[in-house]
Amino acid sequence: MHATAHQLAQLQTLKKRADFIKVQKTGRRWVSNGLILQAAANASGYKGIGFTVSKRVDKSAVRRNRIKRRLRAVAADILPQTAVSGTDYVLIGRPETLSRPYADLLRDLRWCLKKMDLLDNV
Repeated sequence: MHATAHQLAQLQTLKKRADFIKVQKTGRRWVSNGLILQAAANASGYKGIGFTVSKRVDKSAVRRNRIKRRLRAVAADILPQTAVSGTDYVLIGRPETLSRPYADLLRDLRWCLKKMDLLDNV
């Protein structure tokens, strides 16, 4: 199953740098082979999602954008159904995100959510 626009629309996108920094400062993080997940509670009750891939991961903008697209697809497949409401999530790409099989990325995100006790309905 791949992400649809409707699935991603159920998540509110974090756009401002301040939102990303707030998640980084106040939230928790869990590192897996394919991605890094940061999560922090928010006051508005929605599920917020943000994606970031730094130049340290890959110098090529084309490959960084491909990593972000893969992270968006993984988030849209898992977060609308299983993630806890009232939480902001930031998915950070790693060099392995580009070459890792999609099924493994799905498992990585579920594993991170489980380790952080952020699975709503398992």
